[in-house]
Amino acid sequence: MDLCIIGAGYVGLVSGACLAEMGHRVVCVDSDPKKIALLEKGIMPIYEEDLERVVKKNVKAKRLFFTGSIKGGMHHGGHRAQAIFIAVGTPPRDDGSADLSAIEKVAEEIALNMSDYTVIVEKSTVPVETCEWINKTVVRHNKKHIPFDVASNPEFLREGTAVWDFLKPDRVVLGCPSKQAEALLRKVYHPMKKAILVTDVKSAELIKHASNSFLSTKISFINAVANVCEKTGADIEAVAKGMGMDKRIGMSFLKAGIGFGGFCFPKDLEAFYWLSHRKGYNFELLKTVKDINEGQKMWLVRKLEEELWNLEGKTVALLGLAFKPCTDDMRFAPSIDIIAELLKRGAKVRAYDPVSMDNAKKVIKGIHFAKDAYDCVAGADCVCVVTEWAEFAKLDLHKVQELAKHPIVLDGRNLYNPARMRELGFTYKSVGRQ
Repeated sequence: MDLCIIGAGYVGLVSGACLAEMGHRVVCVDSDPKKIALLEKGIMPIYEEDLERVVKKNVKAKRLFFTGSIKGGMHHGGHRAQAIFIAVGTPPRDDGSADLSAIEKVAEEIALNMSDYTVIVEKSTVPVETCEWINKTVVRHNKKHIPFDVASNPEFLREGTAVWDFLKPDRVVLGCPSKQAEALLRKVYHPMKKAILVTDVKSAELIKHASNSFLSTKISFINAVANVCEKTGADIEAVAKGMGMDKRIGMSFLKAGIGFGGFCFPKDLEAFYWLSHRKGYNFELLKTVKDINEGQKMWLVRKLEEELWNLEGKTVALLGLAFKPCTDDMRFAPSIDIIAELLKRGAKVRAYDPVSMDNAKKVIKGIHFAKDAYDCVAGADCVCVVTEWAEFAKLDLHKVQELAKHPIVLDGRNLYNPARMRELGFTYKSVGRQ
């Protein structure tokens, strides 16, 4: 099938590459000419495991193309796009609502350039009723009265495993307003037919926000339990295992740490709370989930003050900056807030991340960006684990001990074994473990 993806970011580029991998002819559109220039040279504008291989393979096979024009994407090389996926950014506003202005602009341009029946697929994470607004916008600008449908197909991609998540999904949710739209989208996702769930449009839109808010709730819950563990002498990993062995609960997202980040969970939690409030329901649970997460980010700062007393003039080494391993995404990363608090207290911060350094330098100022993990810990009064990269698990801890000013490790991701660290002579603190 001939498909067009508007937006070549984390969602759009992965979706486009994977749809091409499934055999479709896909044109990815992006308004950033620098991004298009990079992609045309085979350079990935984002870091995502296995994405470069899939992109290059399908560009070579002439199934994946890039352009800066929506019109050019919809009618590329004499091919008309049968389905157009909207995957543009929906950043949060100050009040927690999503900024949908980019989606409106895209909808207008799609309306002006349709030439036959088209399914417009909303793939960005948006509040319920967004597809209604897209429909109204297209009707308003569709002067030729070309037939169309607006469907919802939310993404469930985890950064770091997004390619695998797309090609081997738990479910493919299709919110379809008509049988014609359903038939076309079933054809798009035919290789995944066993995973397809067809719903009405509003239910599909709500599934994404509800899913991410529930996962955020699990994380904040286990972090709250970890705080109780620290105060009572229990072990959060034993508690989490005991909970997770119950099939009704499961082990996923029961790993204690210094809170969640990234562009999905914080944004979707805020947007779902805002939407519920606007509709007249006070979803207080979601506010509590956010409050717990904000407090959990400061676990490292609290522990640093417990170990070092006054932070002014002290050197703190942070291992990891991205919000999670296997990605370069710094959006809403806990490291940003942690560093801001440390600088406010007069600490000197050294930091290193295997992948996200370039993006980190755009949003974090006033710290030393180290060349590697060992350079990062050199001369540090305390070493803090912020992101649980596999590289950090394999560090020569004897060397770390020699390089650091004091053998103090605060493990915000429970990466190391407490008994082993103490055997090596470290003062070691982790989340919810003794």
